Amino acid sequence: MTIVLYVLAAAMIVVGLLGTVLPALPGVPLLFAGMFLAAWADNFVHVGPLTLGILALLCALAIAADIVASLLGAKRVGASTWALFGAAIGTFAGFFFGIPGLVLGPFIGALAGELIAGSTVRRAAHVGVGTWLGLLFGTLVKVALAFAMIGIFAFALLIPA
Repeated sequence: MTIVLYVLAAAMIVVGLLGTVLPALPGVPLLFAGMFLAAWADNFVHVGPLTLGILALLCALAIAADIVASLLGAKRVGASTWALFGAAIGTFAGFFFGIPGLVLGPFIGALAGELIAGSTVRRAAHVGVGTWLGLLFGTLVKVALAFAMIGIFAFALLIPA
């Protein structure tokens, strides 16, 4: 049974890591859940409460950074509520079009939302770029924190708690 738990934990960690860049997957929470499952399967011998607490904090920071960076990118350029809504829809819709959709979806959604709000094409493009840059920055921070989590987890596996 322990082997099954380790395999499931490893799968959750891999899918979680993929989810840090794919918007349809709850990447960092899935990554943390996989690490928690592996710690549990090991009876918390190598990954103890302190390490899990640090990993949980990094998980929460990654989630917050992703949300805050997106909002700050849009706010910095003065995006309307429609642009934010459009960026969210564009991000979701972009998932179905692979990498080009993931890159262009938030931009196109924010652009369309800003146009619906009554802005000029130039202003809407500016908002689209600002929103996209915020999403990109949030993703980069999330990926960095995910790799920090993996590093801390791997280090903890080498040293008993």
